Amino acid sequence: MALGLIGKKIGMTQIFSQDKRIPVTAIEAGPCFVLAKNEKKVQLGFGEVKESRLKKPQREFFKKANIKPLRYIREFLKDANTDYQIGQELKANLFSEGDFVDITGLSIGKGFQGGMKRWHWHGGPMTHGSTSRRRVGSVSSSSDPSRVFKGHHLPGHMGMDRVTVKNLRVVKTDAENNLLLVKGAVPGHKDALVLINLSRKKKVAVVEHKPEAKKEAEHKPKKEAKPEAKKEAKK
Repeated sequence: MALGLIGKKIGMTQIFSQDKRIPVTAIEAGPCFVLAKNEKKVQLGFGEVKESRLKKPQREFFKKANIKPLRYIREFLKDANTDYQIGQELKANLFSEGDFVDITGLSIGKGFQGGMKRWHWHGGPMTHGSTSRRRVGSVSSSSDPSRVFKGHHLPGHMGMDRVTVKNLRVVKTDAENNLLLVKGAVPGHKDALVLINLSRKKKVAVVEHKPEAKKEAEHKPKKEAKPEAKKEAKK
């Protein structure tokens, strides 16, 4: 079993389980095909594309592997206990309900933004004729160091950053429709490419204790001490 899949974010919805509403993100996870492998990594492809859109070396690469041309190619860590075959198909049932996954994608781009939105500046005064409510203001000393330090928080392009959201629980898998429902939000816009990896910190969902079991434990009568033990305690 590979440790990850390439997918496409479909959007958010909600499902109901045990009278609870669970917000989930629907992801088209796979089918992915094994294109190449080595001792540590597996190269996977996802998303069919017209052969005419590829360059000749790319077309020959897919012909040798006997696989239809694919748009996206990414590498994942290899499971040492599994032997992969070139052309092998991997679907959403790679993950099970209750598994925890780390999902990587590009955050939504928001264009050029000011410092208050981009860096959460408090802003200047709003009254008494102030003209610096949302402006930058002073950014450096004049004589020393006589320059603006690199990385200073200023207005600029916001979003389109590589983001990884960790420990998201898989609520449901549907291998027939290549569908994966994950609890919570996933980075990226609709139809954005995402990489789904098995979580490094959490592997399997923690089973919650039922409240009925707790109540039964509370109402259980305590064991009385034996009469011999009581006599010894009195002595």
